[in-house]
Amino acid sequence: MDSGVAMNNLYGTLNELLVKLFNDILQIEEQALKCDEFQDLSISEIHVLEAIGLEGSRNMSSVARDLNITIGTLTIAINNLLRKGYVMRQRSEEDRRIVLISLTDKGQEAFQHHADFHDEMINTTISRLSEEEKKVLVSALENISNYFKDKYNLKRSKAKTEKTN
Repeated sequence: MDSGVAMNNLYGTLNELLVKLFNDILQIEEQALKCDEFQDLSISEIHVLEAIGLEGSRNMSSVARDLNITIGTLTIAINNLLRKGYVMRQRSEEDRRIVLISLTDKGQEAFQHHADFHDEMINTTISRLSEEEKKVLVSALENISNYFKDKYNLKRSKAKTEKTN
């Protein structure tokens, strides 16, 4: 097989794998939510809960910035999450112009459920890989991620620290 044909096969295979993997992860993530008590949440709403986090109250501006959405878009999501009982909203005592949002107990449970899904996905993915294969996988995914961030001028996120169990 000549190298041009082999390279075309490689590109086709990688393209198919990346597109299918991305779509599969979104579909599986959606199904994982729909299986239990958090079926009233959309993936977008789960990602808002994830951005708010477990560390206490955050202001609307910083959450909107982290999600790369407008405060108006976040306000709509927060109103829905308030109605469903996943978040609380209050004014800052120091500066009444600042709106703070935090997770309720129900929101914290949904956050943890989603975090557990991601933990299981990653642990399953790496469980059969050697240390060298893990390093190659991380390097390849970082290269892909950096390409998209550079090509499409996306915000670079802070690297997450490796989780140790």
